[in-house]
Amino acid sequence: MTESAASESIVFVIDDDNSVRAAVKELLKSVGLKVIVFGSAAEFLESTIPDASCCMVLDVRMPEMSGLKLQEELLKAEVQVPIVFISGHADVVMAVRAMKAGAVDFLAKPFSTQDFLDAVFAALGRDRARRTQEESLSTLRERFSSLSVREKEVLSHVAAGRLNKQIAGDLGVSEVMVKVHRANGMRKMRAKSVAELVRMTDLLRTSHSLT
Repeated sequence: MTESAASESIVFVIDDDNSVRAAVKELLKSVGLKVIVFGSAAEFLESTIPDASCCMVLDVRMPEMSGLKLQEELLKAEVQVPIVFISGHADVVMAVRAMKAGAVDFLAKPFSTQDFLDAVFAALGRDRARRTQEESLSTLRERFSSLSVREKEVLSHVAAGRLNKQIAGDLGVSEVMVKVHRANGMRKMRAKSVAELVRMTDLLRTSHSLT
């Protein structure tokens, strides 16, 4: 991660131990990261998550709401913040549960500074990749919505490997009109080749099935 990317990233530290929060905050700030600390899961849930690349350093065992419970609540709310768990009272069952639910790492105290920083930067990298993908998908959806009904029909046939003559027969229009709609559709989608159009179509179809 570049220095500018790091300075724009935010790490949420949630731990009920004041000394741990202070130490972790100092360490993360020393490598150029912005840090926001919370003394409990409830305190974090009452806050607003900034629209920026971020991740969370989360203690497993805390009063009222545990780190694992917070992870569960975030998943239910579809809040995608990569989590690095830390714990001084961890066991294998906890670690497996956290990782299966999508945690980036699970570190037992005391952990090495380098292992911790590696985990945090990996989490931030994951979030940046997700945000980039979502932005690309949003742009792709906007392009697709700009197509006319006929352009969508023609491009769906093109992506399926049909030839212009075959598409004309399928849709009951002239081959010339197919070429016009195909050219306009490819231009609007900014697809430079059929292979690129197929990738775009697959991405739109996959994202639609997940929503």
